[in-house]
Amino acid sequence: MNFSIPLDVYSEQYRYKYLALYHAIRAAIHDGTLPAGTRLPSSRELAEIYGLSRGSVAHAYDLLQAEGYVHSEMGSGTFVSKVMRPSAEPGGEAADICLSPWGTRVMEQAPPDDPGSGEPESGPAGGVISFKDAGPSASAFPHAEWKSALAWAAREKRGPGGGPAADTAAGDPELRGAIAAYLRRSRGIAADAEQICLFNGSMQAIMLLTQLLLGEGEQAVLEDPCYHGISKAVAACGGIAVPGTVDGDGIIPRDWDARVLFVTPGRQFPTGAVLSPERRQELLAWAAARNAVIVEDDYDTEFRWGGRPLEPLKALDRDERVVYIGSFSKTMFASLRIGYAVLPRSLVPPVLLAKGLYEPVPPARLEQRALARFMRRGDYERHLRRMRRIYSAKQELFRRTLEAEVPGLFALKQADAGLLLFADWRHSPEEYAAFKKAARNRGVQFRDGDVYRLTPGPPAACFSLSHLEDDQIIEGVFRMALAWKDI
Repeated sequence: MNFSIPLDVYSEQYRYKYLALYHAIRAAIHDGTLPAGTRLPSSRELAEIYGLSRGSVAHAYDLLQAEGYVHSEMGSGTFVSKVMRPSAEPGGEAADICLSPWGTRVMEQAPPDDPGSGEPESGPAGGVISFKDAGPSASAFPHAEWKSALAWAAREKRGPGGGPAADTAAGDPELRGAIAAYLRRSRGIAADAEQICLFNGSMQAIMLLTQLLLGEGEQAVLEDPCYHGISKAVAACGGIAVPGTVDGDGIIPRDWDARVLFVTPGRQFPTGAVLSPERRQELLAWAAARNAVIVEDDYDTEFRWGGRPLEPLKALDRDERVVYIGSFSKTMFASLRIGYAVLPRSLVPPVLLAKGLYEPVPPARLEQRALARFMRRGDYERHLRRMRRIYSAKQELFRRTLEAEVPGLFALKQADAGLLLFADWRHSPEEYAAFKKAARNRGVQFRDGDVYRLTPGPPAACFSLSHLEDDQIIEGVFRMALAWKDI
């Protein structure tokens, strides 16, 4: 097959062959050398043409497909996708935009500088790449559908005579009804709208519930490691945090002398472990025996793309012992401060009374009405399906690149869902401290696993990928490889 791209030019810029091939093909697509519909050579053919390994070609094709530059057709091959070039802004140049198979718009940037030699530089090239949590992907959000929902909510007449709706402290009744319908369908939680209370983010729900359920000097069981906001809430209320050991099957049940348990069974935060069915039943039995309340934080399990989905504790709860907490800040966008709690019926009156003291009138009423419409029209679940594919591809890209460039540096935990990856460090604590410093010097940031621990543990790190484009993920791993060489 006749096929020609300026691979030598990019091989001078990128020392890794698959990255040079990726940039060469991408540039040929943007300049029209490879127009939409062009069939690309098979990985075997392209490897023979340029003397590459089939693995390098396959890796480059995977990157191109993840960003939407190419697509595969079963039995036919790999083809160039449609690429649009919008007109330039006044006084500037037009930016190339690739339309991915999911509608993602990927803005093209200049290739980052490649340090090449592996010697320490005076400063990071191309700016800082942060693997710290920065919220969901903004480029893939369905802005048009959300703006439509906002416009509808602004026009809607509510209440008698067209006045505002008589919302209670529980929040917009239509949104609570939409959430109840969604949870019945997607989680098997048979809850009524009257059991749902809306909050200004899930952290407000956790804080208020902690104040109601935990007296000063009383014990609360927390997973170790866990979300640090929960441990801070317990401390602020004068409670005592009891660490619950976590392994590959989630928290290990014990007969704790406590009345409150905070747990993330769907995807343990931050390790990603899924609580086993047997342990779910043990926790419910413990709560019944101890007359305790379990606060189930369903942090980001909407983004599940693999593994067997298990019922939430709330769906298994027959004794009204579980509070189920969810949030839209991770599924929609970070500034949408709408969280919710599905309450046992006995807790509805005290929670609403306390909530009314903090916020007699629910905040973000326009956004609550818009979100209700967004969910009723099916836009929310379509958005989740698209984001599952995107986040799954980002995690696979990070795993593959990390293993290729710095094998043996971290042991990534298995994850079939979620927005971040937890990783155990495979070397000494002293080397971990040196690596963190070298990575900062290379312009790479990630969150230290100690942030989430209640008791000392081995070195670990958390990598959030949802906000990064594929190029940034690859470049971040390359910089970590250079940082490891630096020490």
